[in-house]
Amino acid sequence: MHYNAELIAVGTELLLGNIANTDAQMISEGLSTLGIDVYYHTVVGDNPQRLREALDIARRRANIIITTGGLGPTYDDLTKQTICEAFGRPLELHEDIWQGIQDYFARRMKGGKITENNKQQAMLPVGCTVFENPVGTAPGCAFEEGGVHVLMLPGPPYECRYMFEHQAVPYLQGLTRERIFSHEIRIFGSGESQVEATLHEMMVKGSNPTLAPYAKTGEVMLRATAKAHSREEAEAMLQPMIAQVRETLGDVVYGVDVSSLEEVVLRLLREKGLTLSAAESCTGGLLAKRITDLAGASAVFRGGVVSYTNAVKEQALGVPGELLERYGAVSEPVAIAMAEGCRRLCGSDYALSVTGVAGPDRDDRDNPVGTVFVALASREGTICRQLDLTRGRSRGHIRHLAASNAFDLLRRKLQGLPLE
Repeated sequence: MHYNAELIAVGTELLLGNIANTDAQMISEGLSTLGIDVYYHTVVGDNPQRLREALDIARRRANIIITTGGLGPTYDDLTKQTICEAFGRPLELHEDIWQGIQDYFARRMKGGKITENNKQQAMLPVGCTVFENPVGTAPGCAFEEGGVHVLMLPGPPYECRYMFEHQAVPYLQGLTRERIFSHEIRIFGSGESQVEATLHEMMVKGSNPTLAPYAKTGEVMLRATAKAHSREEAEAMLQPMIAQVRETLGDVVYGVDVSSLEEVVLRLLREKGLTLSAAESCTGGLLAKRITDLAGASAVFRGGVVSYTNAVKEQALGVPGELLERYGAVSEPVAIAMAEGCRRLCGSDYALSVTGVAGPDRDDRDNPVGTVFVALASREGTICRQLDLTRGRSRGHIRHLAASNAFDLLRRKLQGLPLE
């Protein structure tokens, strides 16, 4: 049976913009890995009538309804009551849950008295599957009525994530004997629209396995997903698809089931027993941060210099003053000198450098925002790449893309790929 879901978030604070609906993002990502399509997101305030209207619409177009929020003890927490009225399910008190709530408050309040309104959290639909909540007080639940599965989860993001992963996912997996298996294909150097156009026929024709694109910051992720009774059966479908993607897109595919470019660079450096250092200007230490965020970075990363001023470029990295005077800090000669100076200073096999204009204004040489030079120094010599990262990007986006381009340059060097 094909399942499709609608998410209904309950909370006036969501409509007012006081908080972001991160629960919906987390749940949608989780459902996609289960092979459950999400066609609609709905947000309603703490109003029983509008929630009832949303439920009536959802049950006509989805066979899984997942609600978040409105399970607490206060007067406006009316999600359970409204859902039970809509689906004709009475509420009943679960004494064991009520006792657990009392024990929870006794531990947290150190002798303080629990208020009676907390008892409504232990009222659940008759015949439901109870979702325990060891990280909070409000339990969730699930039931099936008229071919529609209704799952109720708490609103606080930590509680919602815990309950979804530990309670809702096993429940949803039990709806079908098939399991969902997937691989993530990471791409840098080709935009989402270009990837989609290149792989359009494969994406629209595939039913099992499927291929879906996701835009990430400065890169693209493809998720290849298969439904099967076993991992072996799924892999037999997925591996030919992944191979076809690699063959079609070429070396812009930098990895499968990896988290980032820097993870690939770290692995390659460790495999080859090589070391890295970084000289940074406009990225302000982002290269160093991204690679040292990874476990095992100490085996390959020697250190870095944030040479944000010309004086530091000269004094720490040995960039000749005449280069800075003649070409300016944002230039190919200076990027090359920064990388070579950093490699000498840190004694590393490779050194990356980044210098550019992150904005919001042009620099003193009238270089436009988004002008960036990335260089890579090694014993074979130094190469430099000029980047144009304009097109309305923010300062943070430019810095992120500059660092990603630096890591990609090193990845290509380590894998023997074309450097452009």
